[in-house]
Amino acid sequence: MIVVSILGILAAIVYPEFQGHVQQAKEAQAKANLKLLREAIERYAAEHGGVPPGHISNNPNNPPTFVILQNQLTVTKKYLSTLPKNPFSDQSIIRVLSSEQTLDEATAAIYSPFDAGWIYHPATKSIKLNWPGTDSQGVKFFDY
Repeated sequence: MIVVSILGILAAIVYPEFQGHVQQAKEAQAKANLKLLREAIERYAAEHGGVPPGHISNNPNNPPTFVILQNQLTVTKKYLSTLPKNPFSDQSIIRVLSSEQTLDEATAAIYSPFDAGWIYHPATKSIKLNWPGTDSQGVKFFDY
């Protein structure tokens, strides 16, 4: 009985410390995945006359879609082998905004983080982490 009590106390001490490290690892992975996505978007645009990925036939007059974006970035594996996942929601789907929409926190709040891991605005070549709240340093995830 005493051994079980001691193990319980030790677990209560260690568990919060472990949780903090898990959170920090997810934050680091989110930043790394955003960097990969941003670099892929920039490389694609640089090789296609400034047209960001997502538009059918690389025509910015065509509305951007997730399927086209995914194909343009991953099919040839030239830019990404697969779309990275949001480490908080485990989603690799990217919500693609139209040029009429703005990429701000109010727009991001409309979309569930469990439906899309990222939010992308082709008109500005901006991509954001779709996760509410702040990280362990008090920085908004949206500001990554």
